[in-house]
Formats: sequence, C-alpha cells, structure tokens
Amino acid sequence: MGKETKGTIVLENFNSTANLASNPGFQSTLSLGSKDVINEKAYNPFEHRKVEHPNSTIGSLVHLLKSSLGSGILAMPAAFKNAGLVVGGIGTIVLGFICTHCVYVLVRTSQEVCVEAKKPSMGFAETCGAAFEFGPKRLRPWANFVKKFVDYALTCTYLAALAVYIVFIAENFKEVLDEYAPDYKLSVETYCALTMLPLVLICQIRNLKWLVPFSAVANVFLVICFGITMYYIFSDLPNPAEREMVASVTQWPLFISTVIFAMEGIGVVMPVENEMAKPQQFLGCPGVLNVAMTIVISLYGVVGFFGYIKYGDSVRGSVTLNLPQEEILAQSAKILMALAILFTYSLQFYVPMEMIWREIQHKISVRYHNITQITIRTGAVIGSVAAAAAFPDLELFINLCGAIFLSTLGLLTPAIVDTVHNWDRGLGRFNWILWKNVIVTLISFVALFAGSFISILGIVENFSKPPVLEMAANVTKM
Repeated sequence: MGKETKGTIVLENFNSTANLASNPGFQSTLSLGSKDVINEKAYNPFEHRKVEHPNSTIGSLVHLLKSSLGSGILAMPAAFKNAGLVVGGIGTIVLGFICTHCVYVLVRTSQEVCVEAKKPSMGFAETCGAAFEFGPKRLRPWANFVKKFVDYALTCTYLAALAVYIVFIAENFKEVLDEYAPDYKLSVETYCALTMLPLVLICQIRNLKWLVPFSAVANVFLVICFGITMYYIFSDLPNPAEREMVASVTQWPLFISTVIFAMEGIGVVMPVENEMAKPQQFLGCPGVLNVAMTIVISLYGVVGFFGYIKYGDSVRGSVTLNLPQEEILAQSAKILMALAILFTYSLQFYVPMEMIWREIQHKISVRYHNITQITIRTGAVIGSVAAAAAFPDLELFINLCGAIFLSTLGLLTPAIVDTVHNWDRGLGRFNWILWKNVIVTLISFVALFAGSFISILGIVENFSKPPVLEMAANVTKM
C-alpha cells in the first residue's frame, strides 16, 4: 500500500470507504442498508393484471347495472305489498345501502389480500379463502373449506336465479301469445321448454367482453319497458291512502328476501372488477360501484312504491303481468322485458360456468376442452329449464331464492369475511366494524330463516289448493 522514499511515506490507492466485498476472500452476506431492500416497491396487483380483453369503465358499469337490473326490479311492487308504503320505502334505501356496503367490503378485502398473497386478482371464493388464510392463526386451517363452500354456494345460487329468469320469460311470453291464440293456450312449463334453444346458443359465448353488446341491448329494452310500465302505473293512480302504510311484521322477511334477490349481483361483481382496464375506478367516489347502485336503488324504490299504489294487493310477482293483456303497448313491454332478461341470462350464466370450469378443466385433456365446455353449458341450461318447469310460481320462487341463497352470500358472507380480515388489523374505535357486521349478520339471519319459513309455507298452501291436488292426482294415475 505504501512505500518509503527518503524518509517520506507516500500512500497509494487510499480510499475513505472500505471496499471489503471487492476482496474475493471475503464474501459478506449482510444486506443491512441495501438499496434493494429499502427501496423495494410494494406489490401492486393492478400493475400485474394481464387481461386479454379488458373492459372499459363504461363497459363495466353496463355489466354491473345489468346484473342488478334484472327481473327483480319488476318484483319490487310485490315486495312493497309485504312491507307497506312507509316500511317499503325506508327499507329499500336501507337494504340498498347495506347491499352496496357488502359489495364494497368484499372488493376492498379482495384488493388488500391480493397484496398479501402477491396475486394480481381474486374471485369471490378466492377472496373469502384468502381472508381466512391471512387472518387469525386459529382460523387459517378453515381457508380451503371456506373457499370451496363459497364456490358451491355461488354455483347453486346462480343456477337457481337462472331458473327464476326462465319462469319470468315464459310467463311474459305466455301473457302475450295467449291473447293472439286463445284456442291454443300453452302452459307455462311449455314456454319454459321453448326458451331452451336460444338460451343454449347465447350461453356458448365464453368471453365477458363479447357479452357487453347483449348487456347494452338488454339495457335499452329495459329502459323502454320501464317507461311503458311507468306510463301504466301513473295512469289513473289511486290515492296512496288506500294502500297499507305498514304491513304485518310477519310479512317483512318476504320483503327483505325479495329486495335482496332483486338487488344482489354479488357473484358478478368480482369478475367485472377483475376484468376492468382500470380497476382502481371501481371503488371510491363516484366510482363504478357507487354510480351503479345509486341508479339501482332509485329505480327499485320508484317502481316498488308506485307499483304498489297502482295495483295494491293484486300485484303479481312481476308487475308487467298486471299490465292490460289486450293492449299492444302493454304487450310490447312484456315482450321487451322478456327479451331483456333473455340477454341477461348469459351474463348471469358466466358466474356458475366460470366456477364449474375452474374445478374440472385440469382433469380434462386440452384437446377436449372445447367439446366439454359446449356439453357442460348445454347441460346447465337444460337443467335450469327443467327446474323452472317443475316450479313455475314466480313470486314464491323469487322469495325462496332470495331467502336461502342471496341472504347468505350477499350479506352473511361479506360480513364474516370483513370481520376475519380486520380481526388482527384492527376493528376500529369501539370495535365499530365488529358491531356493524353483527347487525348485517342478524339481518341475513332474518331473511334466511324467517323468509325461508314463510316462503315454504306459501308453497305448501299453494300446493294444497284443489286444482293443484287434482293435477297431482292425474299425474299419479298416469
């Protein structure tokens, strides 16, 4: 390093910093202060999403609106019949806020656990499982069970809802065609069977992006039908004082289950958010979720409130069925609404098909994927048509599906997942997150148990009527 020259020491290659690692004989494994560690960027799931056909923000809004604005909006007057004008109006706003909040906490939880799991996106079931996996240690072994449970429950929920759609389409077509062919009246079950071919064809579309045009057309049909329906509702509107302000408390669970069925699109939310080009615009204000649900709640409240004033206790499971059967304008509304629900069917079908295919695709050779998809999709449509034909009572079907399935997945599951996810992260001041979720859980239990009991009681009473018993006796003889 240094050499001596006539009493003077000259230092060569002197540096103020020790470069120990440059010596091959010294390999330090310490990384304290490493720039890579200090400056490591937090995982951003949005930056790692690679969607082959991403949806625009407007396209996502259309999908979300279509998933919530289905046949349920026309069941709202029947829901108000079970609550009364005052309870129905307040209850629609409250339940709409709760449903929106449950969707919000589910999406927020999904985005947060994606960061922890370092995954670009998660579906509904994956989110629920991950919340347990990264939650309290005692609950982590339940992660896989929760994921499987939500998967199967979602599949059952949407297959049941698809059967409701078929009954709705069949009854509206029957109302119109019976007027033009009174001597050849077909049963609702026959009309259910006739929907099979178009539904099988439209359900072969496998990409959510290509369903946007169907959703757009369905929304146009829906707006036209909505306008015609409101025209009839506001024509010669009776005095609101003639209607019940507060219905019997025993009927409120039917109101809750019907509203939940009408508003909840919980299974479509995650696929829509996952396939957005700009997913950060889904939550927040205004955000896709808030805009969509504000429109949904407003429309549901208006249709339910004034529809009940117009038709009172005679209102049917779909208010379009109360429109004059002999008038062309009313007939066009029924046909347009039936077509709108027909196009909506494919969007709702996307959810159970995605889950079924995820479970079985790895068990099937790639060369048979296409034919397997066609077979499963066709079989699922045939199954839902068979279920609709076996149980064609629209109002009771809606109440039962809302009570059993959507109260569990739309309210109870997000409340539990939100609680588990925040248990170790903090439940807020005075544990307000916990208490809020307890209230949501209680509402879901009311809809689940009381709603199911009253719906099943109605089914039993309906089956006990003489015409039904006579028909059942004839079937037995055959």
